[in-house]
Amino acid sequence: MDLTKITAQSRQAVEELLNVAHIKEGAIFVIGCSSSEILGDQIGTATNLESAGAVYDGIIPLLNDRGIFAAAQCCEHLNRALVMEREGMEKYGFEQVNAIPQPNHAGGAFATVCYKRFKDPVLVESVLGKADAGIDIGGTMIGMHMHAVVVPVRISLRKIGEAPIICARHRPKYVGGQRAVYDERLM
Repeated sequence: MDLTKITAQSRQAVEELLNVAHIKEGAIFVIGCSSSEILGDQIGTATNLESAGAVYDGIIPLLNDRGIFAAAQCCEHLNRALVMEREGMEKYGFEQVNAIPQPNHAGGAFATVCYKRFKDPVLVESVLGKADAGIDIGGTMIGMHMHAVVVPVRISLRKIGEAPIICARHRPKYVGGQRAVYDERLM
C-alpha cells in the first residue's frame, strides 16, 4: 500500500471535483470512504486506519483551505451519521448525536480518523440533504446527504487505491417547461 499515492489520488480527485462543482466557502462536502475497498478488499472487511489517514491528508486540508465544511460519513452501523466540525453543525443548525466512531465496530476508519483529527469534532445524524458536493470512495452510498438534484461528475481518476470512486455535485432543480430559459452557470 503506497500511502503517498493514496494521498495524491485523494487530493487530485477532490481538486478536480471542486473545479467542476464551483461550491462556495461555507458549503458542505460529504466524504464516504471505505478503507477496505482502497486496499482491494470488500467494504467492511479490512478496515485500515493508515489508508484512511492518507485519504484524510489528501482531502481535508484542501477543503479547510477553501473554507468548505467536510462531513465524513460513518458506516451503516451508525446509520451513516456524519463527523463534522462543531462550527459547521452550528452554522447549519444540525443536531448533535452521541456516538464516537470506531474503526472495527461502528463508524469505520475514515470517520474515526476525522473524529480524532478534527479541531472540534461532533457527530450529526444528518446534514438534512444540504451537501453541495461529495466523493464516494468504495461504494459507501453518500447520496442521501446531497441536495435533491445530484449530478454525477466525471473526473480523470476512476479509483483511489483499488476503490472505485463516484463524484457528485448538486444543481438547482429546473422548473418551467418548454418556454423556460435556464441560467447556464447553475447547470
